[in-house]
Amino acid sequence: MTRAFVAGMGTAVPDQIATNADFEARLDTSDEWIVERTGIRERRFAGPGETTATLAAAAGGAAIKDAGLVPDDIDLLVVATATPETTIPATAVYVQESLGLHCGAFDLGAACAGFVYGLVTASSFIVANNLDAILVVGAETLSRIVNPEDRSTAILFGDGAGAAVVRRTDGDTGLLSWDLGCDGSAAGLLGVDAGGSRIPTTRASVAAGQHWLHMDGREVFRRAVRVVVESSGKALARAGVTADDIDLFVPHQANVRIIEAAVSRLGIAPERVVTNIERYGNTSAASVPLALEEASPKDGDLVLLSGFGAGMTWASAVIRWGGA
Repeated sequence: MTRAFVAGMGTAVPDQIATNADFEARLDTSDEWIVERTGIRERRFAGPGETTATLAAAAGGAAIKDAGLVPDDIDLLVVATATPETTIPATAVYVQESLGLHCGAFDLGAACAGFVYGLVTASSFIVANNLDAILVVGAETLSRIVNPEDRSTAILFGDGAGAAVVRRTDGDTGLLSWDLGCDGSAAGLLGVDAGGSRIPTTRASVAAGQHWLHMDGREVFRRAVRVVVESSGKALARAGVTADDIDLFVPHQANVRIIEAAVSRLGIAPERVVTNIERYGNTSAASVPLALEEASPKDGDLVLLSGFGAGMTWASAVIRWGGA
């Protein structure tokens, strides 16, 4: 059976670190309050000259090198992001040019579930179109859309990028199963209202702060735990495995309490759960690949990925690591 496997990975994060102490100095908050409610101690913010595309290109280049390939080997580029370089054209075109790729390229918008959506999309292209190597990138500069004076969101989000080169294999490794979902009735819980066709950019929309990210944290928390458990369960069942079989669980790094609640309900041992939220915060589409690359799965490991975010979108996938 032809499947897609992860042949190489790469990450990129800005040098600038924003600690909880930085927020204590200007907002009504504290390090203790932030850590207790989110698990976050610091996050990375893009500096001058750093953008979603520059971070994506750095991570993508590292992934290509890690896979032992060169740019001409890449057959397709997929960039998952909620903070695009420009409205038009797609972020992917800037990344393609920067890396010297000669292939199709497009953006994928599924918020914090974007990277897992991207892996599934790449797998479909490989199986259906006989492609050999696809570069999937999750990249964000959320610091550019978060109101620095809004305590409810400013402390949560960070910037970064993670990438994977996905290749074809006829072995028993690779992407075994997945579950994708969306509940559009929850679209208003998390997002940026203005700047699109529904509310174009005007002096009034800018003055009203409609270009900042907003979030109903309590409701997002409640729904997130449920969809992670349900979606992960479906992906496990489709792969013919159980939570006990999972060697590594890599969830979206949104809030440590969401992760802990979902892990408890899934019955996955805590020592098998990958978290790095304390150092990066919520990096949306970059979250899962940043954590996955740090986890360094071994050949044969059964890995469960699960992302969720604005939309409300969610995506889970089971991967048997390794392949050639």
